[in-house]
Amino acid sequence: MKNLVIIGFGGMGTYHVELGAASGITVTGAYDIAPDRMQAATEKGLEAYPSFEAVLADEKVDAVLIATPNDSHKDLAIKALEAGKNVVCEKPVTITSADLEAILTVAKKENRTFMVHQNRRWDSDFLIIRDMVQKEAKIGNVFHVESRVQGANGIPGDWRHLKAQGGGMVLDWGVHLLDQLLFMTDSKIKTVSASLSFILGDEVDDGFTSFITFENGVTALIEVGTTNYVKLPRWYVKGTEGTAVIQDWDLSGEIVAPDRTVAKVEPKPIQAGQGLTKTMAPPSEESTTRSPITPVAPDMPGFYDNFAAVLNGEAEPIVKNEEVHRVLRLIEAIFEAGEQNKVVDFQE
Repeated sequence: MKNLVIIGFGGMGTYHVELGAASGITVTGAYDIAPDRMQAATEKGLEAYPSFEAVLADEKVDAVLIATPNDSHKDLAIKALEAGKNVVCEKPVTITSADLEAILTVAKKENRTFMVHQNRRWDSDFLIIRDMVQKEAKIGNVFHVESRVQGANGIPGDWRHLKAQGGGMVLDWGVHLLDQLLFMTDSKIKTVSASLSFILGDEVDDGFTSFITFENGVTALIEVGTTNYVKLPRWYVKGTEGTAVIQDWDLSGEIVAPDRTVAKVEPKPIQAGQGLTKTMAPPSEESTTRSPITPVAPDMPGFYDNFAAVLNGEAEPIVKNEEVHRVLRLIEAIFEAGEQNKVVDFQE
């Protein structure tokens, strides 16, 4: 068993106590600058360290989890690595790709493990879509993916409103959706365009829409919104043999595909406003099949199980640092495209 201490015992920090308990990692302590969070750690039976330096000086600590505001990740990670600790870092790992490069240089020099907690690679809805994309069985060859999360509660009322601390929805939720997209798409990125939303008047984006093309012809629409009182589907995916929709994390949705066992039925014209259309008529019930969305079992161990195995020299990281770096470069391209209102050619 490896001992881990949480740095930043807020919402995500407390969540990691439960995650670590189910693996080969034991969360033994925490440090936070807020006294009430230290009291919360003590109530959970954790050792409350008086300072970050005290954590680093404790030889019993094998690893630290960094769950602090985004702008502090780089310095904390480097100090922990230089003190001989392995590091798990919450997303987004850093605000810029250059900052991540600086961390990885130190990790390599100190021969320590550094991993980023991209936990939504294990989401059930994502695993279903990933299975469709990679196996091409249910809807054929996937050529367009729409992935979005939307709400109507605005930006959380803390440092996420501040640009200097890495606030905004591109870095908060976009990093998840982009990581999922790149993790399941086996192709280089070709172009990136984006529109950033500042409806709420903050100095950081309260949402964004990005259109991404890949060299293999796949296109993707990624969207995050915090002013949506009616949400669009979590996933909308088109393939050569059907279309899939997942409405939300409850996995409601369906797969609609042509029924190849029957002859194709010519669609009948429908009334469309003040005209008729056959082109936009729905496919006939006789020539299509409808299937429910069914869960897909993960084909990989949980994050902390993997982290423990990596520390023991028994496995490679599931979340690879080069993948995280690529996502950060894509985020930088989205900011460039949105701020300059242009299509960015992505260099890989």
